[in-house]
Amino acid sequence: MAEKSFKYVILGGGVAAGYAAREFAKQGVQPGELAIISKEAVAPYERPALSKAYLFPEGAARLPGFHVCVGSGGERLLPTWYEEKGIQLILSTEIVKADLPAKTLVSAAGETFKYQILIIATGSTVIRLTDFGVQGADSKNIFYLREIDDADKLVEAIKAKKNGKAVIVGGGYIGLELGAIMNINNFDVSMVFPEPWCMPRLFTSDIAAFYEDYYTNKGIKIIKGTVAVGFTADSNGEVKEVKLKDGRVLEADIVVVGVGGRPLTTLFKGQIEEEQGGIKTDAFFKTSVPDVYAVGDVATFPLKLYNELRRVEHVDHARKSAEQAVKAIKASEEGKSVDEYDYLPYFYSRSFDLAWQFYGDNVGDTVIFGDNNPKSPKAKFGSYWIKEGKVIGAFLEGGSAEENQAIAKVAKLQPSVQSLDALKSEGLSFACKI
Repeated sequence: MAEKSFKYVILGGGVAAGYAAREFAKQGVQPGELAIISKEAVAPYERPALSKAYLFPEGAARLPGFHVCVGSGGERLLPTWYEEKGIQLILSTEIVKADLPAKTLVSAAGETFKYQILIIATGSTVIRLTDFGVQGADSKNIFYLREIDDADKLVEAIKAKKNGKAVIVGGGYIGLELGAIMNINNFDVSMVFPEPWCMPRLFTSDIAAFYEDYYTNKGIKIIKGTVAVGFTADSNGEVKEVKLKDGRVLEADIVVVGVGGRPLTTLFKGQIEEEQGGIKTDAFFKTSVPDVYAVGDVATFPLKLYNELRRVEHVDHARKSAEQAVKAIKASEEGKSVDEYDYLPYFYSRSFDLAWQFYGDNVGDTVIFGDNNPKSPKAKFGSYWIKEGKVIGAFLEGGSAEENQAIAKVAKLQPSVQSLDALKSEGLSFACKI
């Protein structure tokens, strides 16, 4: 097959790829210089929609409505946009070999792609129960959610198993968002996770208690401290029961699994320096290999605010790291420099009528403030994390745009506090006066 050559190649077709392409266009990339190689069949889109509006029973989001960069209030980049800019979208193409010294990528179909500069934006893949040999985990109607194809299959199952029983395996982001979505779709929902409370990597027990009680009040059954150890299927191979480690058996028409992800770095093993499960980069997302950059989920980068290396799996970082890498590439070509990446960790979620945001770091002592009664018509509460006398993290449920900006500012500036009791009584007003 003929070899294709590009000045720049972005490997991966997710959020980071789309935002990188937009930044290349802003920086004046020439037609034919840039290609995006993606195993997905569609142009880059805002992945968070898949666990939210894509699954709504009414008014569901569909492409082209959520192509990047609408998630951050930017222009929607339709496939025609890439054509107009002379950016080649090479879709439905899986790369199976990367030879970084030779600056060559090879696809499953045997196509060869050469590049001068590579941006690795391969993202993450879901952890599957079949990876652990869980009995019956390959039954039909056990779903994972990462790509639009996964969401389409789940949509079909929701229609086919109308008003049925759904079991959500996992109590993190996907678990909480899918638990809500399946409830909204009129399923009888059970959530199962091994930890003592939901979202344990971020939530304190106090924060988690609000969401668990809210979900319980919606009719969702929350089963903590155990795991799914097997599945039974009917004669059609469709899942019908989930067996739990504690001996309980749950009926299920649909199972959705959200037990985490792992960065897609296998192609580069042994060719590039790695750290914390990701590809090690500097503050400009340059890797240990010349002319190779890594962004988004796969990058382990210097988090300037805390003076440590971190890997961040979140859409906000995917967008911003992609833009930073492209700015750095173009600046180096012109003999200029750009500021180091100075990222403030940010996470958010929406489910039912709830919406929370978190900024900063969740270590140290905590105080909780506000109305965290799950039966309140419009609950609004938050939490601060305090380390060495400074506020370094802030969480808010039900905040306005201005209030969310205020807690972000607190997490960035890290103001000193004299007393935890005083901070608790001041609550949100502490952030709003900074």
